[in-house]
Amino acid sequence: MIPLDARLSAFVQLGAVLVTAGEGEPWPGHQCGVTEQEYEDFIVALDQAYLKNAWFTPENVRYMTRSLGAMLTADRLGAWLASYGPPEAPAMRRTVGVITAGNVPLVGFHDILCVLLSGHRLELKLSSDDAGLTQAVLKMVEALSPDLVASVRVAQGRLGAVEALIATGSNNTARYFEHYFSHVPRIVRKSRTSVALLDGSETEEELAGLGDDLFRYFGLGCRNVSKVFIPRDFDLDRIFAAILPWGSIAQHNKWCNNYEYHKAIWMMDQVPLLENGFVLFKEDTALHSPLGSVYYERYDEIGTVLARIEEAKKELQCIVGHGHVPFGDAQCPRLEDHADGVDTMAFLAAF
Repeated sequence: MIPLDARLSAFVQLGAVLVTAGEGEPWPGHQCGVTEQEYEDFIVALDQAYLKNAWFTPENVRYMTRSLGAMLTADRLGAWLASYGPPEAPAMRRTVGVITAGNVPLVGFHDILCVLLSGHRLELKLSSDDAGLTQAVLKMVEALSPDLVASVRVAQGRLGAVEALIATGSNNTARYFEHYFSHVPRIVRKSRTSVALLDGSETEEELAGLGDDLFRYFGLGCRNVSKVFIPRDFDLDRIFAAILPWGSIAQHNKWCNNYEYHKAIWMMDQVPLLENGFVLFKEDTALHSPLGSVYYERYDEIGTVLARIEEAKKELQCIVGHGHVPFGDAQCPRLEDHADGVDTMAFLAAF
């Protein structure tokens, strides 16, 4: 096992490469740690992922690449790891299985980072929707630190023997994971969504940020807002005006198909709708709105809404609003923002 300092150095270098590639900048030279050909191959992998998964547009892939790169600085990684106390090698290196989802680009990166920084071996099972992105990032890591990637095995079929598991999937697959891997320590994540809580004092800039929380990655992420709570007298036209820059989403075939399908079904059922040509707003008490739509609910007392949110916390990834995740930041989690509120590093350190 290579020393922690060497592992950290590799990820800091990777972060710089991810930011540069995400910005669409040319190869910065050998000082970045990879050759020009390796860098160009990575750019091609980023920009052609949509050919394998139409949801992974170049814009969204590059946004994710920049976001991950911004986390991987020496200061941020150091402060994050310092919160766990003095770094120590694991008492025994374990083989940790990671099963990724494929709803947004590179969605399993944080789990991979945690396993490798904790010093364990990684048995990785990628979603069929990954579109080659994780493999492309691992190639970058290999160029920067071959010994680090030597601890990684990517399963082509069924996951091999593991001594611990981190798995992300639907509520249905979660039941399978819980049963099949009941003999090992595990983190099994289920389907979640996010909500926004407006109090009526939001600025136009904040409402524009809400657009990013709603539509980044086409609303497919667990950190995407699918339900908006608004005061009884709130003017929804303010939201419609703020999200207009996202109108081009209607040009995406898969999004448009979902939008048109749900619009037709609800209109046949004579369900009252508000729509602007690219998204449907439906008044509904449920939390999970279907693709192409957003649920909203008016309230009289904010305390009532907070109580409902507390009751539904196992279904929620984050809450956007004043006093919570800032508007526009839902898709910019920090290293310490562990999925489902389960501390992955603490889990790995307990072996």
